[in-house]
Amino acid sequence: MDRTHQAERHRFWILVIIVSISGFSQGMLLPLISAIFERDGISSTLNGLNATGLYIGTLLVSPFMEAPLRRFGYKPVIIFGGIIVFGSLLLFPLWKHVVFWFILRLLIGIGDHALHFSTQTWITSTSPGHRLGRNIAVYGLSFSVGFGAGPLFAPLVHVFEGLPFIISGLLCMAAWSLVFTLKNDFPDVISSNEAGGRHFVGRAKMTIAVAGIAFLGPFGYGFLESSLNAMYPVYALRNGLELGSVSLILATFSLGGILSQLPLGMLSDKIGRRTIVPITYAGGAVGFLLAGLAGNTVLFILIAIFITGICLGSVFSLGISYMSDLTPKDLLPTGNLLCGIFFSIGSLTGPFIGGLFLEHFANVSFLLILSIFFGLLFIAALVGGRGRKRAIG
Repeated sequence: MDRTHQAERHRFWILVIIVSISGFSQGMLLPLISAIFERDGISSTLNGLNATGLYIGTLLVSPFMEAPLRRFGYKPVIIFGGIIVFGSLLLFPLWKHVVFWFILRLLIGIGDHALHFSTQTWITSTSPGHRLGRNIAVYGLSFSVGFGAGPLFAPLVHVFEGLPFIISGLLCMAAWSLVFTLKNDFPDVISSNEAGGRHFVGRAKMTIAVAGIAFLGPFGYGFLESSLNAMYPVYALRNGLELGSVSLILATFSLGGILSQLPLGMLSDKIGRRTIVPITYAGGAVGFLLAGLAGNTVLFILIAIFITGICLGSVFSLGISYMSDLTPKDLLPTGNLLCGIFFSIGSLTGPFIGGLFLEHFANVSFLLILSIFFGLLFIAALVGGRGRKRAIG
């Protein structure tokens, strides 16, 4: 038993390391490529469209990921994703072209999705119930720390434009090589009496029927992350804030999320995700409202955004844990796949809706739309959670 426990711990921490390096590569790519394109005179519209390649890749490959995982197991899918990611990273310096780099980002989206889908499913399928929230919180924290460290390597572009890509590719290669130390495993077999078990659409409908309320977390976090990082700087700079202040505000939000990730995950194990999740949405709605009312007073904005980060920095990992609570084990691969799909949909719609808001409500704080958005999620989580409780009762 002790040897089994050690093997499980070894597997868990290997997966955490791999996810942190994945976060690092994503966190580095976003500002690095944007800065390179901006320096080369590429239009902001084309720059923004190029950044969507990551999320488009995720959506394109999602319906086809579950079958290989069930057939070949977790380990081969992680290795496959790793080869695509570090191979694509090492190809960036070969040819600087907007279309070529878009294709590479699309491939990285496919590889990263293979990684996250496999590791999430492996962790949620094997974690005991009393440690599920804690384990997923550590998973989310590792990605957040890696994502936050990624931009620190972007200035290496001044040494040699291809250097950040090469370093990131080599780090990914080293991290993914650790998966060869793990023994392969497979998801639970789908029950033969499940009518929708044969097709992805049928399994997706069944999973949404039992755990639909949990997918608000990944969707909300995708919407928040993309709109806050892509559109809030535009609003803030137009309204007189300095670029340094905007960067500090975004970093403060990330810091709040990093600090609260593990405590909220452990707390959700004790009092339940159905209670914690609506509270985080409500806290985020109030925090964004206060930040919007602060005008251009940077100190008040920082305080409000820090509190908002504490509340909302964990909604993705809490959503995964909540989904795992509600979903039968044989449908966990489908549930984790849907988490990625909802996150990508949120990431694609966030900047679009934020851009429309800035265009038609230029005199209203951009943070107000985020406050309204999470207020609506709070209401949906309350109504959905109570409805499910009555159904179970």
